[in-house]
Amino acid sequence: MIKMFLNLFFQFFHIGVFSFGGGYATLPFLYDIAEKFHWYTTSELTNMLAVSSITPGPVGINVATYAGFTTSGIFGAFVATGAIILPSLIISTIVFKIIDKFKTNKFVKGAISALKSAGCALLSAVGIKLLFTSNLHLIGTIILVILIGTSFKKKFDPIFYLGVTAFLGLILGHMHLIGV
Repeated sequence: MIKMFLNLFFQFFHIGVFSFGGGYATLPFLYDIAEKFHWYTTSELTNMLAVSSITPGPVGINVATYAGFTTSGIFGAFVATGAIILPSLIISTIVFKIIDKFKTNKFVKGAISALKSAGCALLSAVGIKLLFTSNLHLIGTIILVILIGTSFKKKFDPIFYLGVTAFLGLILGHMHLIGV
């Protein structure tokens, strides 16, 4: 049992160390864990991402809590959640102490710019992979394309997109239940 908690801690600590750029930057790592350890399936990850997007808290932390809970109950949830948060706490404390000395350094600016690009590439790769492994149907795909196109032309609050998709999902789900 201790081995399980250590493995859980290590995997989510690893995510906390190497996912630079926010909750969605954890997706490549979370997808990898689903394939390696089977703590959750990729289908469950897709569902958890949907739920995490509309619940309070960062996606990575919500999924860590979920994976920890499904693997080892409440204590597993605490271990995974603490492990994913701990690197940020350590790094933020260190960076906060020295930020004024290096904030205008061209090498630091370049490194941060490169990390942002890498994060976008990883997020895009996982998004495409999830798109092809999820159970999207034609209407869902059309809605996705329309909302992506809309997001490039008009900058609405993310809650707007969540509300639209939730509303359309309810309507489509209801239509499916009654055989329309």
